[in-house]
Amino acid sequence: MNDAATRKLVLSHLWVAFLAFAVACVLGEYQVLERSGFITALDSPSVYFASVSTHGVLMAFVLTTFFIMGFGYTIATTTLKQPLWNKPLAWLGFWVALVGVVLAAIPLLSGNASVLYTFYPPIVAHVAFYLGATLLVVGSWVWCAIMLVMFLQWKKAHVGEPVPLAMFATTMNALLWLWTSAGVAVEVLFQLIPWSLGWIDTIDPGLARTLFAWTLHPIVYFWLIPAYIAFYVFVPKQAGGYLFSDEMARLAFIVLAVFALPIGFHHLYMDPEQAKGWKLLHAIGTFVVALPTLVTGFTVIASLEIAGRLRGGKGLFGWILSLPWTNTMVLSVILSLLMLIFGGFGGVVNASYAMNAMVHNTAWVPGHFHLIFAGTTIIMYFAVAYYLWPILTKKPLVSNSMALLQLWTWFIGMSVLTTPWHVLGLLGQPRRISTVVYNNLLTLAWKPYEFMMIFGGLILLGSACLFVYVLAKTQFNTSSETCTDELEFAEPIHAVTSLPEWLNHFTLWNKVIAVLMAISFGYPILQFFFMDTTGSSPWGF
Repeated sequence: MNDAATRKLVLSHLWVAFLAFAVACVLGEYQVLERSGFITALDSPSVYFASVSTHGVLMAFVLTTFFIMGFGYTIATTTLKQPLWNKPLAWLGFWVALVGVVLAAIPLLSGNASVLYTFYPPIVAHVAFYLGATLLVVGSWVWCAIMLVMFLQWKKAHVGEPVPLAMFATTMNALLWLWTSAGVAVEVLFQLIPWSLGWIDTIDPGLARTLFAWTLHPIVYFWLIPAYIAFYVFVPKQAGGYLFSDEMARLAFIVLAVFALPIGFHHLYMDPEQAKGWKLLHAIGTFVVALPTLVTGFTVIASLEIAGRLRGGKGLFGWILSLPWTNTMVLSVILSLLMLIFGGFGGVVNASYAMNAMVHNTAWVPGHFHLIFAGTTIIMYFAVAYYLWPILTKKPLVSNSMALLQLWTWFIGMSVLTTPWHVLGLLGQPRRISTVVYNNLLTLAWKPYEFMMIFGGLILLGSACLFVYVLAKTQFNTSSETCTDELEFAEPIHAVTSLPEWLNHFTLWNKVIAVLMAISFGYPILQFFFMDTTGSSPWGF
């Protein structure tokens, strides 16, 4: 990437993402300390819920959105080998999203938007929070538009040629985000903003939760797809081998996007507003989404085995020891897959109605969520950052050893943090409470696990600080040493010279998504306009 202006744009996005991440990590450690009750001076329900809300928004919306936009610009310009389309528009999207973050941060930090990451009614935030969240989404839509335009421009200029895999997946992710963000956009624009301004007296919480369910689960795959892109296009090359199958990778991304969108009601299993038949339909779709994850696991492990055997690995498992464990990308994918195995098991539990009923609204849920998001996904964000930073700054990474230490400590800290959460969920500890000190025999069994969580949080906080330090030290290093590396993408074992259009374009899949969304959400949303909701009309009027 030789365009200095594009590098500046990408670095601006990534720094916003990682600074938000650092602040969120500090808030996360405060939360496990306050919740445990070990330090009574910290006890404050109002501060706790303000902290939880800010932590969730910074991690789930700010870190991910800005990272994905910056990463997408990098992928588009390098794989397509063309300048970024409409750079002023890209900067406009950046500033609109950043203004939205600042606007939402004011009520969050002042305790006027303590509505948690899901901001479910009947709790209500200051209107500035909803306006800020809207601007963040609008800024991200600008990124989506740029990705789609660049994709179509390349297709027009290269008729019949396979779109580079990384750009194919990035464009698919942009489409997924446009589809899934529509649910929360409708909720915010037509329900929450008018309600918070006092223009309407009441809204239907059931409709609000249904619209948020439209977004709540597919957004996880919006976060996850960049990690999967790194799995497929960076890891095999960095390991010294080849991608097992380009076609399988494309199929995995297609199935992931198509079937991740029309699901979400497994978050509403215990809610009364949707009938059990619709919940069953969404449950089936949830299990279907496990298929591309299994395909990804198989393909990535097969690619690693190829690399290990090319490096001299012998025997059934000898290839594992032959892998370059000191390469940050390779180490990250190994640790990421380990966390994905255990986090995926928790996801199967959550998607199963009977088992979900046992762990619903307990500490199990944040344990699963953090293992998948902060574990599997974020560790790959670290790996991508370590790989991109020398290319973006033209300076070598200040210390590969520190980067490896940071990755190991993040994995260890996440394991120590999330294991007690899962156990506490089985022991019945509820989530979304500011204290677990009930002064009875039941809570005595919780104490050792609360201590483990504090220790795990401290490890993670130290790891997060080390991550930001390595990036800053690299970028602002005064050494005269320069880096001339460029992005390298993995080649498949069998070169792809042509593809059927359904593996190289999205026209068909957009139609399929539209049909599935109409089936899965059509009646569940329309019912609110035709049934008695005890005086609360869908839009409040």
